[in-house]
Amino acid sequence: MNPPLSSQVVVVTGAARGIGALMARKLSAQGAKVALVGLEPAELKAVAAECGEHASAWEADVTDLDALATVAAAIKDRYGRIDTVVANAGIAIGGPLQDSDPRMFSRVIEVNLLGSVATARAFLPALAESRGYLLQIASLAAITPAPLMSAYCASKAGVESFAHALRAEVAYQGVKVGVGYLSWTDTDMVRGADEDTVLRQMRSKLPWPANKTYPLEPAVDRLVAGIGRRSAHVYAQAWLRGMQPVRWLLPSLIAAVGARDVAKLAPELKATAATRLKPVGAGGAADVSASRTTAEG
Repeated sequence: MNPPLSSQVVVVTGAARGIGALMARKLSAQGAKVALVGLEPAELKAVAAECGEHASAWEADVTDLDALATVAAAIKDRYGRIDTVVANAGIAIGGPLQDSDPRMFSRVIEVNLLGSVATARAFLPALAESRGYLLQIASLAAITPAPLMSAYCASKAGVESFAHALRAEVAYQGVKVGVGYLSWTDTDMVRGADEDTVLRQMRSKLPWPANKTYPLEPAVDRLVAGIGRRSAHVYAQAWLRGMQPVRWLLPSLIAAVGARDVAKLAPELKATAATRLKPVGAGGAADVSASRTTAEG
C-alpha cells in the first residue's frame, strides 16, 4: 500500500514556475513536505512561502551532479527522508535543426535528458532507503515526433526510455518509477513558444486534440493523483492514454503531413531564424542566464 501524500517528503525540480510550482502547491495542500529545486532563488522562495512552513527552496542546476548530490543530502538531513522525486526541470527551443544554435540544441538535451539522469543519480540512494517513487516528466513529444521540435522530442523520448529502463533496475530495491505525459499545457514554456508566429502557425495545423493548449490546474491535478498512486504512467490529459496503442503509426504520418506544412512555412522560417536561437519562455531565459553566470565564473 502506498503511503499517503500527507506523510511524504517530495522533491520537485524545475519548481520555480509552471508545472513544478503548482505541483508543489498542490502537494503541500495535501500535507506533503515539499523541497523545491531550481535555478531562480527568488521565485523558488516565493513558491515555498506559499506552500507553508514545511516547504523549502534549494538552488541547483540539474545538469550539475555535484550540486544536486549536495542538495539531495541537505534535503535528507532537513527532513530525515525523501519519499518522492519529480524530475520536472526542462527547457525547449523551436525551429529547424539547420537554423538552430548548436549550443542551445545541445543544452536542451543536457537539461532535459542528462539533467534527469543526474537527478536520478543524486536522489536514488534516498529513494532506495524509503522505498520511494521517481516520477519523470516526459511529454506528448515522447510519443510522437514533431517537426521544428527535434531537440525537445529527442530529449523527451530519451527521458521516457530512460525511466522505463530504470524502473526494472531499481524495482528490487522497492523503488517505483513513473513517466508523466503532457500535451500542450498553459505554461511559460508554451506561451513563450506561441510568441513565435511561425511556430504558432505550425502548431495550429496539428490535428485535434493535439492543437489545443490545455489549462494547467487540471493537468497538475492528474499528475499529483498519479504520484499518490505511484503510477507507472500518468497522463495529464486523459486522451494521451489513447495515443499509446497507435504511436507506431505516428512517425510515418507526421513525416508525410509535416513535410508539406514545413515546406509551406520554409521562407518565413528562414526569414525569422535569428529570433529563435534561445530557449523559449521565462524558464529558458533563466537557464541561459545561469549558464552564462557559470561560464563567467
